[in-house]
Amino acid sequence: MCGIVGVVGDARAAEVLTEGLKRLEYRGYDSAGIAMVVDGHIDRRRAEGKLANLEALLRTSPLAGSLGVGHTRWATHGAPTERNAHPHATNRVALVHNGIIENYREIRAELTKLGYEFATETDTEAAVQLLTRYLDDGMSPEEATAALLGRLEGAFALGIVFTGRDDLLIAARRGSPLVVGWGDGAMYLGSDALALAPFTDRVTYLQDGEWACLTPGGATFLNGHGERIEPQIKRTSLTGPQAGKGDFRHFMLKEIYEQPTVIGETLNTYFNPVTRSVQLPECPFDFAVLPRITIVACGTSYFAATVARYWIESVAAIPVEVDIASEFCYRNVVLPPGGLAVFVSQSGETHDTLAALRYARKHGQFIAAIVNAPESAMAREADVVLPTHAGPELSVASTKAFTCQLVVLACFAIAAGVARGTLGHDAEARLCRAIAEVPARAAEVLNHDERLRQLAREICEARDVLFIGRGTSSAIAMEGALKLKEISYIHAEGFPAGELKHGPIALIDDSVPVIVIAPSDKLFRKTASNMAEVVTRGGKVTLISDAAGIESQGGAAAHCIALPTVDPFVSPILYAIPVQLLAYHVAVHNGTDVDQPRNLAKTVTVE
Repeated sequence: MCGIVGVVGDARAAEVLTEGLKRLEYRGYDSAGIAMVVDGHIDRRRAEGKLANLEALLRTSPLAGSLGVGHTRWATHGAPTERNAHPHATNRVALVHNGIIENYREIRAELTKLGYEFATETDTEAAVQLLTRYLDDGMSPEEATAALLGRLEGAFALGIVFTGRDDLLIAARRGSPLVVGWGDGAMYLGSDALALAPFTDRVTYLQDGEWACLTPGGATFLNGHGERIEPQIKRTSLTGPQAGKGDFRHFMLKEIYEQPTVIGETLNTYFNPVTRSVQLPECPFDFAVLPRITIVACGTSYFAATVARYWIESVAAIPVEVDIASEFCYRNVVLPPGGLAVFVSQSGETHDTLAALRYARKHGQFIAAIVNAPESAMAREADVVLPTHAGPELSVASTKAFTCQLVVLACFAIAAGVARGTLGHDAEARLCRAIAEVPARAAEVLNHDERLRQLAREICEARDVLFIGRGTSSAIAMEGALKLKEISYIHAEGFPAGELKHGPIALIDDSVPVIVIAPSDKLFRKTASNMAEVVTRGGKVTLISDAAGIESQGGAAAHCIALPTVDPFVSPILYAIPVQLLAYHVAVHNGTDVDQPRNLAKTVTVE
């Protein structure tokens, strides 16, 4: 989950490294550091905490040169201290690392016996010391790196510089993402292309098991056998301004407000306005004969998958299983021959989800990936890619990526229903009309921002908050609870409203706010009955519904948020927005770090 950046051949190396790290800080912010080769020797600056602390250090103790690596850390092995901060270095080499080296204890014990001294608690230092040993044995940097890669076990991305070599930056990837940028007389390295956007728009994505030797004039790419390979250079559309907040206080609020636009851009990929129909990319499977669909995801993406289960089963009559990726590979999942496995991920690099994808591939499933990163590992390994077009999402709490995932999954469900003959022409036309209206309706939902800000003032002092809903709204309730707890640190739970009486209702009293997600659908009356149970026991209810729902039940609620009246099929997409805004305003009121909440990182590339 850490962020890596590197540069060779650019006299502004220190500026390049800090600018790149700013764009990668969403990947981790426990500590940050840079190492540069200065007059043939390695010099480092490291600081505990956020990147601002490193920047302050560099102002008083600057570094000059044209070669270096930088790192922003999400701590795994070793506390988030300056001593454990990357880059790790000896007198011969400096290295930055994302991932986990699984056999570090074995390597550490071996090198300790040989007299090598360790100064940190990290797994990364084992790689640095082993590389130093190979250099001490007379190997060249390239030979030492090849030997190192042959010893390391686990998933990792590495950026390495060497004493006495001011013209060489080595990059290596196994499992964790890494991209090389091509400049004019300089080369760049980053965990993603966004980090390199201010410096180049020409990039090469390292494939799994590959490594590269970067010099100011270019790069040599090698596979896991040390054989030279020809790099594929691609143009990226990412730009510098995409990483800015604009006029917004936080990235999260900016990304919430971008939803009408990015929902529309995503919808345009799948919805044909001329025929008023949904069209998917060419798929290697036939919906008509699929025995089952298995959808796998983590976190917020898992809740999108949960909504999709309702959609697909009701519209296309295909059995659907939804699994949490971190559990999927460990319960010997039985997958039917010829089944379809769908993997949902913002980054396309989430370690647990990627491992689940490979499990499904091994067990004979067709593979579809719904990702926001078309060059990601999941996209490359899938049989078909269903892209979201959310654009860069820099706030750790996912907002626009979630609603774009829902749009893609809704289109997927409609296409499946048409292909199986379970969705008649009139029903297809109704659902297509409904989804075509979503971008405009999403813009209307944003008009409730001030009302939600006011409501946040009452919720911000609560110790516990409950979110309830039925059907697809139960998944939005769970997503609302996740958003609130991850950025405000208030304990929150979301669950199906019908489960209240099976235990959670014991939590209800006059100090517990209860957020009820209840569009006017076929389950509304049942949800209203559950809301009445809460009110009877003194719970403070906020009802999020449409005009009809509020007219019939609003008198029982302490607060009401009236959303546009839409077809119930698309309501989860719209009802996600107010729970995002509510969580945002509670967090702002409580003074937490909205974009970079404690202990979290955006892209989870470790298990």
